[in-house]
Amino acid sequence: MPISAGAASALADRIEEASERRDGVKQVAAADKVDPIHQFHINPIFPIHVGGYDVSFTNSSLFMVVVVVLTGAFLYFSTAGRALVPSRLQSISEMSYEFVASMLRDAAGTHGMKFFPFVFSLFMFVMVANLLGLFPYFFTVTSHIIVTFALAMLVIGTVVVYGFAKHGFGFLKLFVPSGVPVALMPLVVLIEVVSFLSRPVSLSIRLFANMLAGHITLKVFAGFVVSLGAMGAVGMAGAVLPLAMVVMLTALEVLVAALQAYVFAVLTCMYLADALHPSH
Repeated sequence: MPISAGAASALADRIEEASERRDGVKQVAAADKVDPIHQFHINPIFPIHVGGYDVSFTNSSLFMVVVVVLTGAFLYFSTAGRALVPSRLQSISEMSYEFVASMLRDAAGTHGMKFFPFVFSLFMFVMVANLLGLFPYFFTVTSHIIVTFALAMLVIGTVVVYGFAKHGFGFLKLFVPSGVPVALMPLVVLIEVVSFLSRPVSLSIRLFANMLAGHITLKVFAGFVVSLGAMGAVGMAGAVLPLAMVVMLTALEVLVAALQAYVFAVLTCMYLADALHPSH
């Protein structure tokens, strides 16, 4: 059956539009592969809006749940047997326990052990979240400032609440160092207050910045490998160097993930020591 000129023109337009959409999808997909920032995008999984507020369950929420479930499952199943001669997994759990307990005792004394569940939970959450984010296509929740700032505010809030509950206004001795001349006291108190208020900022930015910078660098060099590998034999030969960099950066990121969890935990112990012993 013959097709009229108008119908043929409309059909050609639709084919062209479909081709453009397909090309657009390919361009977006290609851009996602080389865009180092795309890995940090927060995408809603289950959209939820309450009273004009977006409280959707996102990929960040999902991986926070995954971190908690994995950590809890590992600690439970690795210590369920409580063998006299521990297995490898039980040894890892016991070493983690003793590591955090020793850190807390050294910073805050034996009285600080009342905060052990809090510090241990923070340490394991940050550690597992950092390590989990190293897997391809996984999400690093600690690469977002809102998450790390919330953790930091939880620490500082605990210090302030416990400090005033335990010592009353005596907690304010934290801002009045002993042995300071009276003439310098106002300046020293101001410095101490500013230093205390900057703690959640420095605590959150340190963790967030290290995770963000490391993952961006890793994604950039991985993008070089993919781009050069698509150029044939010459490109694959040139991709050897960035591939070696990816391997070394991955090893470095594992070290940074563990180190940042340690730094976050040890600073938490030091801040809790101020709540226990505000006078210094």
